[in-house]
Order: sequence, then structure tokens, then C-alpha cells
Amino acid sequence: MADSLPSLLWAALVFTVPLTLASFALGLTVGLVAAVVRLFGPAPLAAIVRFYVWIIRGTPLLVQLFLIFYGLPSAGIVLDAFPAALIGFTLNVGAYTSEIIRAVIGSVPKGQWEAAYSIGMSWSQAMRRTILPQAARVAVPPLSNTFISLVKDTSLAAAITVPELFQAAQRIVATSYEPLILYVEAALIYLALSSVLSALQVRLERRLGQYGGFLEAKS
Repeated sequence: MADSLPSLLWAALVFTVPLTLASFALGLTVGLVAAVVRLFGPAPLAAIVRFYVWIIRGTPLLVQLFLIFYGLPSAGIVLDAFPAALIGFTLNVGAYTSEIIRAVIGSVPKGQWEAAYSIGMSWSQAMRRTILPQAARVAVPPLSNTFISLVKDTSLAAAITVPELFQAAQRIVATSYEPLILYVEAALIYLALSSVLSALQVRLERRLGQYGGFLEAKS
């Protein structure tokens, strides 16, 4: 375990963490746009977004990665492993976060819209200054859970040859013939990453709770 630890940590630092951060940032952007289109966009665009969400949520992530990396070359589109994984995770995260964002925007009372319009705000100003800040506080727990799940889901990128943490463990197993030790070590690294993110999530929820919600009512 000591001999393999530097290689596993390097794979996590160079591939797993960047893939997670980039996929979540891009996926969150896709999810926000998709949620706004479904709530306020024209019917044809909303129908396209609903179809996208239906397809992504209804099929396994591993199948989506295989379609992008192994399937698209049949159509003349060849992608390297890392960009293919980034696209796959982004589309997946975008579909799931769009449902979260759509729900939290819908949970903001109608009176908040009316109050924003009553002081002369446009739709975009009301959304940016009034609705999204309130929705963001409610969205933190589910979005944080999605982010933590994404850290673990990046292990699927090993199936399309991305040399991230899990594939690094697989490569060492192929030469050391110690699968139990190496896979336990990889699991512990994923557990450590998830634990750190969970602790940060708790701190963020407490900080946001100072401005209202359960913690304020409890105090």
C-alpha cells in the first residue's frame, strides 16, 4: 500500500479531481440553463430539454460514456478519453442538476416575484437578485450530494481508458497481483475525498443557515 500510494494520489490529483471539478462546473451551467428553459422557455425548447433529461436519467452513465467514446467514432467523431469522459459526465450532471434547480426555483414563493416586479426589476434582475439567491440556499444539500457522488462516479472513466485513480489501481493490480489491498486502498482514497467534501458541505449549510431556514428557527 505504501509503494502504490504515490501513484494513486498522483492519478487522483491529475485526473480524478480536475475531471470532477470541470464536469460539475459545466454540468451545473447546463443544468441551470435547462431548468430555466423548462420553466420559462418556449414549448419547443422545453420539450427538447425534457427529452434530454429523460434520456440521460433513464440510461446508465457507463453506457453513456461508451456511446461517446466507442460509439461516436462510427459516426466519424473521434474523441480522446479525457474529453469524452468530460462530455459524458457534464451531460449526466446537467440532467440531474436541472431537476434540482427547477425544483428549488419553483419552491420560491410567488410573492417574491411580485415583490421584485413591484420595485421595478425586470425578469432577469428578479431572477438574478431575488430568486436565485433564495433558491441557492435550498439547493446546496442536493447539489452537494450530486458533487460527492460525481467524485465516486469518475471511477467509471477507467472503462474508457482515462488514467484516473481507479484505473491506476487496476494497472498496479495487473503487475502486483494484489487486488484486495489495492482496491481497498483506492476505496479509502475515495472515502477520504468524500469525507472532506461532506465536512465542507456541513460548514456551508451552517453558514447559509445563518440567513434563514432551519438553523435560524432552531436558534
